[in-house]
Amino acid sequence: MAKTTSDEGPQYYRRGSIQPWNFIRDQELNFHLGNVIKYVCRAGHKYDDIDDLEKAIHYLKNEVEFRTSQRVQELVQCKELQDSQIEAYAKEFDR
Repeated sequence: MAKTTSDEGPQYYRRGSIQPWNFIRDQELNFHLGNVIKYVCRAGHKYDDIDDLEKAIHYLKNEVEFRTSQRVQELVQCKELQDSQIEAYAKEFDR
């Protein structure tokens, strides 16, 4: 069998039954969510676990901010929202 990049790489990515990048692809995660998975999986197995967890939080916060801005744009562009729909959106942002 030919050697692939899945057979190589740091042990902290190869320690489970599925490598993080294969899981990320399988779940069709975007760049930010993929990085969350990557940093959470390697936390405690490479250098500073707190640093890796902070990186995961950074990417997760960025994804939340992006999705929030998308919803706000949808709300602004939709001219025919009923009051009840606007209230539902507002409650969603009151987290």
